[in-house]
Amino acid sequence: MAVVSGGTTLIDNGALDAAVPTGSLTLLSTQTASSSASIEFTSGIDSTYDSYVFKYISIHPATNGANFEFNMSTDGGSTYAVTKTTTYVDAYHIENDTAAGLEYYTAGDLAQSTAYQTLGISVGNGADETISGQIQIFNPSSNTFVKHFISRANTYYSADYSLDNYVAGYGNTTNAIDAVQFKMSSGNIDDGIIKMYGVK
Repeated sequence: MAVVSGGTTLIDNGALDAAVPTGSLTLLSTQTASSSASIEFTSGIDSTYDSYVFKYISIHPATNGANFEFNMSTDGGSTYAVTKTTTYVDAYHIENDTAAGLEYYTAGDLAQSTAYQTLGISVGNGADETISGQIQIFNPSSNTFVKHFISRANTYYSADYSLDNYVAGYGNTTNAIDAVQFKMSSGNIDDGIIKMYGVK
């Protein structure tokens, strides 16, 4: 038996000790876009789970160069305008190997804004161009704390770049978050799947 950081124990075959909580994902809802103005999750977000993960899979915009965005609601989806403070970093590399780098993307962050948060910029609308990733929202039903979230995605940028996007921040509200919306900054979501999971 081995002990790792924080006193966690591993049994001899390398597995976690049975007493260590590991958590699990429970699939709660799946929505498929088909020329959809937005995808909304307006039920199932409550105190049942400690956090919620939304996996967005091969999201394909109808409009070339549109940004993929999300927002949260405290009124069941009547309005999506939670005040947010966020940060946005991406790594990029172009197909022809002439440009690569890591940057803080200032146009993607928010400072006490109710605007939609960008999760990926300038997604191409070619047949092979999409964005895929996930966002996790922590303790959305709390009536005490702000609502932290972390997103990571890979975008096929419309200028033939691969963008590895990191977005994090918090919804600055102590009201419970009970609905989440995803959309493009321009035009419809032509195709793609978003799955909502509860995490215990």
